[in-house]
Amino acid sequence: MAPTASSSIIHLTTAAQPHIDNPGHSGLLPALIKAQKQNGYISKPVAAEIARVLQVPLAEVYGVIEFYALLYKEPTATRVIRICGDPACAIAGGHAALEAVCASLGVSPNTATADGGFMVERSPCLGLCDQAPAAMVNDMALGCIPVAVPAAIIAAKSLAKPAVVGGSLRHLTRRCGTGATPSLAAYTTDGGYSALTKAVQQLTPAAVIAELKSSGLVGRGGAAFPTGVKWESAANASGAEKYIVCNADESEPGTFKDRILMEDDPHAVLEGMALAGYACGAQRGYLYVRAEYPHAQQRLAAAIAEAAAGGYLGNNLLGSKFCFDIELRSGAGAYICGEETALFESIEGKRGFPRVKPPFPTTAGLFGKPTVVNNVETLCNVPLIIGAGAAAYRMHGTEKSPGSKLFCLSGDVARPGLYEVPFGVTLRTILDEMAGGVSGGTLQAVLFGGAAGAFATAAHLDVPMTFEDLRKADLPLGSGVVMVFNHTRNLRSVLEGLAHFFAEESCGKCYPCQLGTVRQHEILGRVAAGHARAGDKELLADVGWTMLDASLCGLGQTAATATLSAIKLWPELFAPNGQAQTARTS
Repeated sequence: MAPTASSSIIHLTTAAQPHIDNPGHSGLLPALIKAQKQNGYISKPVAAEIARVLQVPLAEVYGVIEFYALLYKEPTATRVIRICGDPACAIAGGHAALEAVCASLGVSPNTATADGGFMVERSPCLGLCDQAPAAMVNDMALGCIPVAVPAAIIAAKSLAKPAVVGGSLRHLTRRCGTGATPSLAAYTTDGGYSALTKAVQQLTPAAVIAELKSSGLVGRGGAAFPTGVKWESAANASGAEKYIVCNADESEPGTFKDRILMEDDPHAVLEGMALAGYACGAQRGYLYVRAEYPHAQQRLAAAIAEAAAGGYLGNNLLGSKFCFDIELRSGAGAYICGEETALFESIEGKRGFPRVKPPFPTTAGLFGKPTVVNNVETLCNVPLIIGAGAAAYRMHGTEKSPGSKLFCLSGDVARPGLYEVPFGVTLRTILDEMAGGVSGGTLQAVLFGGAAGAFATAAHLDVPMTFEDLRKADLPLGSGVVMVFNHTRNLRSVLEGLAHFFAEESCGKCYPCQLGTVRQHEILGRVAAGHARAGDKELLADVGWTMLDASLCGLGQTAATATLSAIKLWPELFAPNGQAQTARTS
């Protein structure tokens, strides 16, 4: 019998907000996620009851269900096994593990066993690239899964291992990688919330913004927009109602830094958001975390409760007139929601379609109000800057790229993990001296910036890791991905995998991306299979530049970046009569 809807399913995670045209709409995605968790899928009666209680048209309810990959209209299984198929996991045996588990259970991908006990899916990046190949069984993360032993995956009960955290600096990461459970007591003993205390008791909001601008901090999510300028714009925007949004929808293949920060140092994220609220005049923040990070969500929920009980969130923080609350929101499986305006749409209970800009978020963002949106790493920098001052922050890095940067090393590297270094360190230093060098052979390529990034070769090993130097080398710093491929890897297959990712994740709102990602995948599928045709290289370039020039948002604008860089570095990969499956080391 189909499950029935109950009041617990449709309980909203926030009070109705008077400025929203339909206050219930913002609760739609949380209600659907709750129903999914309770029942394993969202039945017709449950969907109808959610629509009735929230006063949302049933067609919109189904539109949201169909948009997000982790919401289902049909029964799934008691245990859903998701095995990552993106680059770092693919080269480590992820595809073989998927096939082995399916064969062991006697099912095809996305099909449940007859008894409803198991279902197996190929998953996009799970943010466990440092522990490839990775999988999730329901909400349990599994790292370094045994490729040749499917029974061990099916019966697995252990979580992923603690992350390897290293580097020549341990400012942002000093509380990470220890294996300790974070707590408010430990955080405050280590100086936590001292920056927030200093701000609300000693500094004006304008002074906080001025210090941030002096620090030279720019966004760490990839766009590198000056953080202080963004905050100032929101602070100066008209209207009393403003929002702070933490973009923790870290879905870029190869990226896992924000996951480690959230799991090991959640209070730093909250303190950064509260500082942003104080500086910009916002009283509410939303912390949007991807669904594939359930452990991070649990840690953050506990930290929010601790911070509220300790007087660091809520009304009259630290004896001041400043009030600030944070609501934790979960995604439901959509890479596009890492784009800031698509994230707003998701929080508002809609499909995650990007908005046309302008207007920009600092004047018309979440619920149409002035909004500051920053990613986790950016916000974790803020307590350091306000606490120690901009001058101390600038003691590390370079004039144009001050401070430190987190790099996610994965793939064919001896010690995959998270490395914090000052801007200006070379790739060679990080790769060879900190991460132990290339494993399994000599260096063939490095993918910078994730699926939306570009390839480098051994010729780039001595390029300083700064915004300005990487820009000169036509390489994106992006989200800090450094994915290494040794000389045995098939770069044609890697490119096909990246193209598959974008074809699956395109939201379809604009035609250049909707059609371009599919055409790119079709062509690279031929190339990977050894059936490249005359003119395929030119077609890929044409499709790539069209997406770059005409797509609505960053997904389409960067969907061909890796392919275009590969065409530039290794044109022979795309030759119709080329049989070589690997590129020149160059």
